[in-house]
Amino acid sequence: MNYYNSIVETIGNTPMVKLNKIFKGIQGTVLAKVEYFNPGNSTKDRMALKMIEDAEAAGILKPGGTIIEGTSGNTGMGLALTAIAKGYRCIFTMADKQSQEKINILRAVGAEVIVCPTNVAPDDPRSYYSVARKLNKEIPNSIYPNQYDNPSNAKAHYLATGPEIWKQTEGKITHYVATVGTGGSMCGTAKFLKEQNPKLVTVGIDTYGSVFKKYKETGIFDENEIYPYLTEGFGEDILPKNVDFSVIDMFIKVTDKDGALMTRRLSREEGMFVGWSSGSAVHGALEYAKENLKKDDVMVILLPDHGTRYLAKVYNDNWMKDHGFLETRMFASTARDIIQARNGKDSLCTVANKAKVSEAILLMNKEGIDQIPVTEGEHFVGSVSSSMLLEKIMEDPELKHKSITEVMDKPMQFVAPDSTLDVLSSFLNKENKAVLVRDENQKVHIITRHDVLKAISS
Repeated sequence: MNYYNSIVETIGNTPMVKLNKIFKGIQGTVLAKVEYFNPGNSTKDRMALKMIEDAEAAGILKPGGTIIEGTSGNTGMGLALTAIAKGYRCIFTMADKQSQEKINILRAVGAEVIVCPTNVAPDDPRSYYSVARKLNKEIPNSIYPNQYDNPSNAKAHYLATGPEIWKQTEGKITHYVATVGTGGSMCGTAKFLKEQNPKLVTVGIDTYGSVFKKYKETGIFDENEIYPYLTEGFGEDILPKNVDFSVIDMFIKVTDKDGALMTRRLSREEGMFVGWSSGSAVHGALEYAKENLKKDDVMVILLPDHGTRYLAKVYNDNWMKDHGFLETRMFASTARDIIQARNGKDSLCTVANKAKVSEAILLMNKEGIDQIPVTEGEHFVGSVSSSMLLEKIMEDPELKHKSITEVMDKPMQFVAPDSTLDVLSSFLNKENKAVLVRDENQKVHIITRHDVLKAISS
């Protein structure tokens, strides 16, 4: 009889499929490594199993133990399947931007899911990284695999994904493209492939709002690169130890919109019902291939996961329209358009964190503005608004003599220059009265609800 002893034995040996319509007219052969054929429907199954096997071998994980991990969903699924096969309990922390499908799927396979806020610093006690670490300290006989820094992550791809691709292409692969998040599927695979062929070119796909591309090009970890984005599963505001920049030749950044639209194209034109990061990988690969791929080249793109995780987002027309990705419902204008319409006349007013409250009030009265970012050197550390100051001074008149630091609210969020009016309006609410945008020249601009209303009516 031909059968597997458990579901985890079916992990790996995923197929390679040629991309035809999307790369029509492009020289060379473009192949997709379709990872949703893994039992958990993603490439994360590979490293989830490896992390647990290595923890068992090291005696860190004992029978009846608990696996605690911060995940965007796919790693959790791989860990959950492994836990079912081996008899462990799972607790996962997730950022609140992840799709509801991912949360539902993890709960369906018996995991406990704790949803944490997205827009907080990695070391904030509320972040999904911090919550996972805290639980690990509190729960006896538990492990925190930490996919970001655990060497078993990249090792899983070095031992399996890389050799599979090399064998499937008969060693003819010349280019490898993958999104970069924890770094395992890109760097473990790239390391193996470059050992076989040092001339092989590796292209990492990054997203706007992530630090990877600039860090690779300059060696600078620039916090100014960090701002909220919608794409799930790749890009980071930290530098995971599994990201080995020495095996990534270059990065290409892909917008939320371009990745989402390509995801839908893959489904309709290639019959591949893939996830959002897969669309981002293919869009970036296509941009590279247009200028660089030659006749005899063989490019392999890793497609990380399945479309079932994104039914309420990328594959939902209303959601796509609400976010300006299908421009038939609202407006095509962007934050960049609002800034350009000012013709360089705008100048951002800021107040130093050491200034007095009275100084901020005088500045707002002089400039006729309602809110001001608070800075400490070149960093934006908070914000104040006229309504907030009025409310607090009415309670305590002496407050106007105190430091801004004592009364300021949280910093205004940074958004991407290509954010549409739909996206801008979703950020502007009672808590966020304005957002900040950093242009190509590193100049910072402020956009308020009034600016968005003006753009809508123009």
